[in-house]
This record gives sequence, C-alpha cells and structure tokens, in this order.
Amino acid sequence: MNAGLEAARDYAADGQTNRDWAGTNANAYARIDSIDLVRGLIMVLMALDHVRDFFAPGGFNPRDATEPALFMTRWITHFCAPVFVLLAGTSAFLYGGRGRTTQELKRVLLTRGIWLVLMELTLVRLAWTFSFDLSYFFSQVIFAIGASMIALSALVFLPRRAIAVIALVLIAGHNLLDWVKADSLGAAAPLWNLLHEPALLQFGGVKWFAVYPLIPWIGVMAAGYALGPLFTLERATRTRWLSGLGAVAVVGFVLLRASNVYGDPAPWQMQDDLTATILSFVNCEKYPPSLLYLAMTLGPALLVLAAVEHAKGPLARWITTYGRVPLFYYVAHVFVIHALAVIFAWTSGVATNWLFGPFPADKPAGYGLGLPGVYAIWLLVVVALYPPCRWFAAVKRRRSEWWLSYF
Repeated sequence: MNAGLEAARDYAADGQTNRDWAGTNANAYARIDSIDLVRGLIMVLMALDHVRDFFAPGGFNPRDATEPALFMTRWITHFCAPVFVLLAGTSAFLYGGRGRTTQELKRVLLTRGIWLVLMELTLVRLAWTFSFDLSYFFSQVIFAIGASMIALSALVFLPRRAIAVIALVLIAGHNLLDWVKADSLGAAAPLWNLLHEPALLQFGGVKWFAVYPLIPWIGVMAAGYALGPLFTLERATRTRWLSGLGAVAVVGFVLLRASNVYGDPAPWQMQDDLTATILSFVNCEKYPPSLLYLAMTLGPALLVLAAVEHAKGPLARWITTYGRVPLFYYVAHVFVIHALAVIFAWTSGVATNWLFGPFPADKPAGYGLGLPGVYAIWLLVVVALYPPCRWFAAVKRRRSEWWLSYF
C-alpha cells in the first residue's frame, strides 16, 4: 500500500491538525497546477453563459431539447458552479495544510466567507445591475460559496471521514426534501427558500431573489475539502484516485438517470429523435442542483483533473492564469460583459434602460445576437481579460499582503 495513501487515510480517521499534516507532506506547500488549470477552464466557460444572458434575444429557452446548439451552449456551462465550489473546498484544505492549525483555518474560512457574501451584495450586484437601487438583492454563486465557506469553518474540526459523510448526505439526500414546500412552513418559509427552494422573497420594501439554495452547495464544498488529501499524494496515485472516483460518478449518473427513480425532479423522456432524447437525458435541474446534476458535472470534472496532470504548453498556461485570480476575473468579466451589452444596445438603436436595474424577464424586441455573435463576444471578452488577469496574478506572486488572498 502506498505510504502517502496510508497517511491520507490515517489523517481522515484521526483528525490530526493541519500543521501536523503539513509536516509530513512536503507537497502540501506546493501549488497544484491542475487545480488552477481546471478552475481557469471553468472561468472561461462561465463567461460564455453570461454573454448569452446579456446578448441573446429575448424568448430563447436554453433548456429546449429541440434546439441542440442553444441547449449545449447552456449545458456546457453547467460545469462551472459545481466545479468552482468543489475546488474552493479543495483549496481550503490545501491552504490549511500549509503549516496552519485548524483554528487558523477556521478563522480564514469564516472571514473569507463573510467577505464573499458582502461582495455578492455590493460589488458583484453592481456589476450585474449597474444600479445603486437597494430595493432588491440576489444570492447567486458568490453568495453560495461564501455561505458554504462559513459552514465549512464549523465542519473543519470534525475528522475528515465525518466531513466526507456529511458531504455525501447533503449531495445525495437533499432531493428527499423536495416534497417540503416553503409555503407550508409559515414564518420559516424564507429560511427554507435560502436552504432548498429558490424563490423571490419580500422583506418589507426589499426584494431578495434566492437563486442558489445552500444545502447542496455546502455539500459540494465539504466534498472538495474531503478530497483535499488526494492532492498531497504523488501524482500517479492521485491520478488513479481521481479517475476512479470520476468514473464511479459518471456511471452512477447514467444508471440512476436511466431509472428515472430518484435524483432529479424532472424525469427524462423519449423525444422524436435521438439527439433530443440525449439532451432530455442530461437536462438536469440546477436550482437547486439535483443529485444527478452534480454527478453529471462533478464526475467528468474529476476525470479532467486527472487528465490535465501533465498538461503543458502556452494554452495551458493561458487558461491557468484565469484560475489563479478567480474572484478578480469573475467581477471583471461581469462588468465588461454588461458594459458591452449597454454599448451594443445603444448602437443598435434599442432602449438601454433595461440594462440598469434587475435583469428583466423579457428583453426589448429587436435586441440580441444569434449564437455565432454570442460566441464571438465571448472570445473577445476572454482574450481582453487576459492581460489584467496576468498582471494581477503576478502581483499576487510578488506580494504577500493579507488582503490579496481575498481576491
């Protein structure tokens, strides 16, 4: 049995401090390039989804199984949020392994979680709305990551095996709660909307759109943390483990989805042709992310993590740059896409007022680009953001101020 694997199992069982773990694993101090590469890849894909949000015409249904190109443009971006949250949990473990105690890790997770929640409600909100109107708020992916970090700050005192069990229960079991509806819970309804059932909430004169219910996302964050020890093992060993776990998740998804028994609120159905049937099969629910949605996305993500262990060359370095400054990239790309949408609407002679405030249910008639235009804007945004991301990544390498780690 590989010595590193034995150490990882011992650590999961006895819950030794992060400082002790770092002392026995020199690799805990090294940055894992494959994590940054995969994170960078999903950041690039994320921009595609947001360009589609801002530039596609009104009336497009990206989950229409009879429109393969539009469906796949949306579907490929489904990988972004689950992988982003999973790797945030893994990065938290690796951060704690660099000679820090569990108490120190808790403090960092708690403060970063609060920081991300505040970012969602301020700067990120401004990027999405271009408005200072404080009568409406959103809790989206940055909010979910922050809240999940706050939850993880309490879980890190448990043995690694216990955290893994909690993660699996939250991911695999939360669809058992689908029958519980917020409107039956009285005063507790808003809490349930934040935890499991998305809704537009009203608090006096303030509207709050709870988009990312937290229970499954906390599970994904905890799963990423529980996977952390794999990234302290030698490369060949962790590649085998990542490949094996990824394959189990993918096969599990196919078998469970085929059964239509459990794991997603919407069963798949046979369509008029094979392509539409396949798209129906992979059309899983994101809000909240069902068990099958997470298996469908995280399984392949683990396989990709294994596959890129030896990735080299200019393209890999280019994509990795985005993965090393994820929050900087996220905020910047929403601002840039939104600003381009305002310019596009103005130059097209279409009203721009809908771009200053809550995102509308319907866009103005005559507005929008087809998919080729959406892809062109996406590539433009990604390429334009490379120089500032490379600059900021270099700043983070050269300098050690504490606040830089929060971006």
